[in-house]
Parts: sequence; C-alpha cells; structure tokens
Amino acid sequence: MELRALRYFVTVADELHFGRAAERLHIAQPAVSRQIAQLERELGTRLFDRTPRRVRLTAAGHRVLDAARETLAAADRVRGAAGAAGGTMRIGIGAGFTTRLERGIDALREASPFDVVLVDLPLTARLAALRHGEIDLALARGVHAADGLEVLPSWTEPLLAVLSRRHPAAGRTAVGVDELAESTLRLPSRDQDPALHDAVTSALGPSARLGRPAGTPQHTVVEVGSDPGSWTVLPADQAAEVRSARVRAVPLRPRMTIAGSVITPPDLPGRCAAAHAAAFGDGLTSG
Repeated sequence: MELRALRYFVTVADELHFGRAAERLHIAQPAVSRQIAQLERELGTRLFDRTPRRVRLTAAGHRVLDAARETLAAADRVRGAAGAAGGTMRIGIGAGFTTRLERGIDALREASPFDVVLVDLPLTARLAALRHGEIDLALARGVHAADGLEVLPSWTEPLLAVLSRRHPAAGRTAVGVDELAESTLRLPSRDQDPALHDAVTSALGPSARLGRPAGTPQHTVVEVGSDPGSWTVLPADQAAEVRSARVRAVPLRPRMTIAGSVITPPDLPGRCAAAHAAAFGDGLTSG
C-alpha cells in the first residue's frame, strides 16, 4: 500500500468529488480513480458509494479515513525526524540556477542540516524523476502545472537578448524584438527544455525569425558569439552565468519575464513545500 494512494483517498474524502480532488492534486481524474480502485482492491472493501450525482464514504471508508490520516501524519513526522537528524536532499536542476541554489540551500539549512545531491536533467526527465521518487524536489522555469506534482510559483526573471558583441545592438541599454527582426533567433531544441522554449517563443511572437535549433544553452551562446547575425534569449539568472567574452546580454524592450517554480511531490507536507518555495524564491519580484 502506497502513501500516495492514502493521500489521494484522503483528498477525495475531503472533497467528496473526484474531479475537485484531482484538481487539488494537480493530476488527471482517471489517475485518482485508478488509485482509489486499487486501494479498495487491496483492502477488500468499498471506501466510497458513487452515483452520478454524489460521492460519499461508506462505513468502512470512515474507519479507513481516520487510520489514513494517522498514517500520513506519522509519515510526516518520520520525514521531519530524518531532516532534523541530517538527511539528503536530491534536487533536480537545469542550467542557470547556481546563485538561487546556493541561497536556497543556505536558507533551508538554517532550520536543519542536510546533505545535497544536485541532479542535472532535461526538464521532462527532471519531472519524471520527481514522480518516481528519484529526486526530492526540482527547480524549473516556465512550468505552470505538472501531472501528479505540486508546482509552487516562486520567482520571476527578466528575459534577456544575448547578442554577439559585433551585433549592431550589442551596445544598447535595451533592445526591442522588432529591432532584431532581421537577425536569426537561435534557441536550443524544444526537447532540451519545452517549457522555456514555449515561453520564449510565445513571448516574442511571430516577429522573431527562428533559425535551426541549437544544442544546449551553452552551445547556443558559443554559436551566437561567432555569428553577429544571430541572437538568443536567456533568463537573467542563466545569462549571469555566461562566461563568454564574445557575447553581451541586453534587456528586452518591453520587459519580458519568465516564471520560476519549485516543484515537489504532492504528498510533501504543506509547511515543508512552502518553506522550499520561500527558500528558492524571491517573492516573484526578481530582476
């Protein structure tokens, strides 16, 4: 019996509605129904009476609900004890999070000591690893929802145009997208980070002339630095980590931003999730 199934059961019992429970859990309704059905098979009893018009707990469901709440509370206490004793936090990351990671880890360690393992993965793999319990939380940009996970908006970053120093606009204090219309926009392939890719292309609109996909953000910067007829877009935190002397990051006009989030499993206690979001965030006012 999985804690996840108990968490889903308690949520349905609270809402007495599978659709609303699925919304709270940020997953599809059929996934909730499957977990409840599996739990009922394991326990050998029905937990809910379901009709097209209502859902209500059976007598067995009421008994199981009390035990499920106690079990989940005990699991939270175990997590808390492990953290107090000094456990390991596995954090899924991508490029451009160094300063945010350092600040967030220091803030969390003020409450309790722990070891850190950073796991660098493309976004899709990062979210899959979190769902499978292979990491404990993830940082991501441009993600607004993720099935089976809790997405906690935590910060915003300006998007910056990254240009070759030989580009005509490289010396400006800001540059409009329309002023770059004759230059080729180079972005990593959508497979690298679909949320960031979609956020950038959506923000820039149809006036941006897309070139062939590049590799990683680091490779993109190298290629842009060698070609004054091209440019790319990076979030400010990521642009700050670029060490190439051949490019310059210029603010876009009008200002464009991207949201960043801390992503956690749905069964993480609310107070822990809030602490994580606060530690790695900045009140949604970054930049």
